[in-house]
Amino acid sequence: MTRQAETSASAQMQFDDNTLLPLLYGEQDRNLHHIERKLGVALVSRGNRLAISGAGGHAAVARDALAALYGRLKEGLDVDAAAVDAALRHADTRHGEGWDAADDIRTRKRRISPRSANQAAYVRALRGHDLVFGLGPAGTGKTYLAVANAVDQLMTGTVERIVLSRPAVEAGERLGFLPGDVKEKVDPYLRPLYDALHDMLPGDQVMKRIASGEIEIAPLAFMRGRTLAHAYVILDEAQNTTPVQMKMFLTRLGENARMVVTGDLSQIDLPPGARCGLADALDAVGDTEGVAIVEFDERDVVRHPLVARIVRAYDAYERRAGTKRAASRARLADERRSGS
Repeated sequence: MTRQAETSASAQMQFDDNTLLPLLYGEQDRNLHHIERKLGVALVSRGNRLAISGAGGHAAVARDALAALYGRLKEGLDVDAAAVDAALRHADTRHGEGWDAADDIRTRKRRISPRSANQAAYVRALRGHDLVFGLGPAGTGKTYLAVANAVDQLMTGTVERIVLSRPAVEAGERLGFLPGDVKEKVDPYLRPLYDALHDMLPGDQVMKRIASGEIEIAPLAFMRGRTLAHAYVILDEAQNTTPVQMKMFLTRLGENARMVVTGDLSQIDLPPGARCGLADALDAVGDTEGVAIVEFDERDVVRHPLVARIVRAYDAYERRAGTKRAASRARLADERRSGS
């Protein structure tokens, strides 16, 4: 592909493989129409050429997103609606750097590409640090990318096993009242981790590696007293840990091990007044050498587009509610002072 004349409000693209254009443009030019709606640009195709016009910055974003998507197709990767949105985010937030293949994660079933600048930074942090905290709302890929990186490192022999854990907050001390053996009691709380594994490994491989101990999925309570060496260890939903649990978990890190802690500080299910172990850990070890912290926001949500809008709406609602509570407290304080 080559780029031709470009001004601040228009761009011309020329593609060298016409057979890829139906996949790039989408059925009935669906992908082009989506980009037009998102950026307010006009896209006109003639043969193997594509004209882009619109506001200068938006035209450049459209060009770079299309270049990234075309590059994916040349590598044999799919282009679907999620890939189009991801390319637009990359082009917008990374100022035209395009799709960096070095940030991709390869697993047995698929190749996984970061879908936002924060996700790309997260992948680089996962590869370069022994302890990584991934923070942010649901749907931003915190756990999914961590599991993908763990599978990649297991397949390449960098680690010998994967340990995936979650606090089973809802079960608490009532675990014994649930039906079945221990595995049946805790599996519902660990199901998202199983789902991520099955996305990256054939089902028989998942079960075989669980049976051999190469992959372990267990509630946080099972981590006490252990040293996890030569392992890739992930703690999901860490906002539901207590400070004692979090310290216990972090100190399990053994020789040649990597640890990832993911959580959403806006979704704490601990009893009212209980201190959050994740928040406590960030205050205690956040500035420690070898530790990376990556924060996601609604722009990184890769689920249904409505999810990002829901996250923004809740954030705005909570800010308004916080302002009202602060005003109410100030008013009560004034009334008390006046009464005294």
